[in-house]
Amino acid sequence: MKYIVERILEPDYGCEDRADDYVAMDRVVLKAEDGQEISKKIPDKELYDKDINEGDCVYFDSKKKILKA
Repeated sequence: MKYIVERILEPDYGCEDRADDYVAMDRVVLKAEDGQEISKKIPDKELYDKDINEGDCVYFDSKKKILKA
């Protein structure tokens, strides 16, 4: 199933220190082809590396990894 990226919400940690092995997770709000909205937590780096932005069409592979359509 394909989805449109409605919103990408990045966490705001202010000036708090994070552990070196911390993985920043974004909440991604998606709208399915049938109009249903869902949200998923996806690593910020993965979205950046795959150039996934608000308004893009995406889908999930068999390993539940997000891919740009």
